[in-house]
Amino acid sequence: MESRRRLPPLNALRAFESAARHLNFSRAADELSVTPGAVSQQIQNLEDYVGASLFKRTSRGLLLTDSAQTALPALREAFDRLAEAASLLTAAVDGRRLTLTAPPSLAAKWLVPRLGRFEAAHPQVDVWLSADMELVDFASTDVDLAIRYGAGPYLGLEVIRLMGESVLPVMSPELAAANPVNSPADLARHVLLHDGSPVADESCPDWVMWLAARGVRGFDANRGPRFNQSSLVIEAAVAGRGVALAKRALAQDDLDAGRLIAPPMGAAMSVDFAYYLVHPKAKGRLPQVKAFVGWIKAEAAAHEAALETLNNGAGI
Repeated sequence: MESRRRLPPLNALRAFESAARHLNFSRAADELSVTPGAVSQQIQNLEDYVGASLFKRTSRGLLLTDSAQTALPALREAFDRLAEAASLLTAAVDGRRLTLTAPPSLAAKWLVPRLGRFEAAHPQVDVWLSADMELVDFASTDVDLAIRYGAGPYLGLEVIRLMGESVLPVMSPELAAANPVNSPADLARHVLLHDGSPVADESCPDWVMWLAARGVRGFDANRGPRFNQSSLVIEAAVAGRGVALAKRALAQDDLDAGRLIAPPMGAAMSVDFAYYLVHPKAKGRLPQVKAFVGWIKAEAAAHEAALETLNNGAGI
């Protein structure tokens, strides 16, 4: 045990990790808010401690020695674990808070309308939700959980598949009454609403692909307004601006409420991407995370069961 506690000074390890990453003492000094001389001194202290050189100083700049190159990945992982432990300590002190990120459209159209049920069941937890398409770096933020829309898997994280996704045409009841759509060819008489959200899912059809698969030709399927969020496409359809090719998980609440209808064109088309809940393994020990994971898994399962019932019954 005593030998395990005999570690080099943390500041020396931090200076080495930063300098090794940049291969430049000045850049490491800027990152650590110290002088280059201080970084050099910390590196010297660490080299004295281990009894070996860590850098090769060449005319072209710094290079790592073989031993330093071998140790660097483990050191980076150790700093990631330290950051994770510090985050857990913060979360343990503020046990009320649960920080979550989710794609903006899923947050607006699916998650937020359901969060009241979680809050009623767990009044001791305050959910801090950030709607963001960027992939969160758990090691450098205080985020507890993230919902991601993608193909998975997400290495180094606990991953729970929440629900799949599919697409189908939707329109407002008023628009359908004024100008019915009974077959794909009838779409030639309508404005097409396009989902231009930046999601790289090649299995998700746009209007060009969807109409071509049904043999519909003779008009420009690229015409019509385009929106950079899936939720905006759905809202435009609710407002009667045209017919949208919408993600069903996001549009289902509007379909259930009668704000949208799906013209009779067959079943929704499944896509390869799905919604996943991810978090670092250590975060799973927090009681607020355990509570939220159990709740959202149940909500997603209920959502998929309801869709299965619709698919097997008289619904779409």
